[in-house]
Amino acid sequence: MDVTKETTAVITGGASGLGEAVARNLAASGARVCLFDLNEERGQALAAELGGSFAKVDVSDPASVTAGFTTARAAQGQERILVNCAGIGVAAKTVDKEGNPHDAAFYDKVIRINLIGTFNCASQAAAGMVKAEPLNADGERGVIINTASVAAFDGQIGQIAYASSKAGIVGMTLPMARDLSRSGVRVMAIAPGIFRTPMLAGLPQDVQDSLGAQVPFPSRLGDPTEYAAMARHIVENRILNGESIRLDGAIRMAPK
Repeated sequence: MDVTKETTAVITGGASGLGEAVARNLAASGARVCLFDLNEERGQALAAELGGSFAKVDVSDPASVTAGFTTARAAQGQERILVNCAGIGVAAKTVDKEGNPHDAAFYDKVIRINLIGTFNCASQAAAGMVKAEPLNADGERGVIINTASVAAFDGQIGQIAYASSKAGIVGMTLPMARDLSRSGVRVMAIAPGIFRTPMLAGLPQDVQDSLGAQVPFPSRLGDPTEYAAMARHIVENRILNGESIRLDGAIRMAPK
């Protein structure tokens, strides 16, 4: 799919980090973007800067997602690109030092936001895309890009909930792509390694440097613009479908 002034996109978690980088990349080519996020102040400011729109959306709530797509489509028409970047990443072990089991409500929250939230947005976007007119000779109608993580493959100590949620995203990629293939909607996942997101950027510089040094090459934290470049390439390369791409500088995470 070519990214032009006619392109319409929804980016979840679009107010910061990876989502913001994707929104900036697409908007730079004139694409109309709608940002889904819970941070209303930041989301509205960024949407105004990019000439796009904003919807306050809780991705774990199907009704909130439906309302968000209603807002997005009223502002820019049917989205042809969905990039799911909304998610949380916090740690807890299966059994803690005192012998207590992992908090079930906490596990449920991570799964609901990261995995079910991704599904909610992807399935609702797909329902709109399949009814749209084809965009090109291949019959392409849209592309969905979900954010997994290297934790899906190399989950570390304390990442039981996070790794489960991201592995679920990897697991849904191929069957969703196969489900939507007859309608010309592609589905991909990106599994980033250690990136300079707002969460990591708040750490002391020496800690950031230490994390970056674990990456074989280039030995540094990934930049959100590099994630955005990968998302943009997926959008533009029609043969990419049904795959999860590690974007990690060849890192394989140690147990801790």
